[in-house]
Amino acid sequence: MMQFFLLINRQGKVRLAKWFVPTPTSEKNKIAREVAQLVLSRRNKMCNFIDWKDRKIVYRRYASLYFITTVDNDDNELYALEAIHQYVEVLDRYFGNVCELDLIFNFHKAYFVLDEVLLGGELQESSKKAILKSVAQQDNLMESPEHAPISEI
Repeated sequence: MMQFFLLINRQGKVRLAKWFVPTPTSEKNKIAREVAQLVLSRRNKMCNFIDWKDRKIVYRRYASLYFITTVDNDDNELYALEAIHQYVEVLDRYFGNVCELDLIFNFHKAYFVLDEVLLGGELQESSKKAILKSVAQQDNLMESPEHAPISEI
């Protein structure tokens, strides 16, 4: 099971953080800094897995963003790497060549897509088509007149 899912840029700034286990806010910040420092200090040709405390960090860099998660020691790292790749591919299809600015200005959509891919730290849906269909339905629902702001009614 994944404990958390982070997106950080090359400067170490957190762009998205999803926690699947209860963790105090102060501890979340400390963990995010520590994990970011570990990942950012590695060279490009190094392995995408890092033994860390009683877990494994699994990460992958896409353009200027690092997608990072941790898994239990007995979990399959390749499964986590595939979940990261699945999320990136869905984001890429949804936004059309996703970039850091898409995630900054549409963070709520990035979280929604992540919630469609992962549930409780486990891969929820493996079909990109099903995920995109669900996200499109949510977008249509939010654009419908019954969800319009009161000032527009």
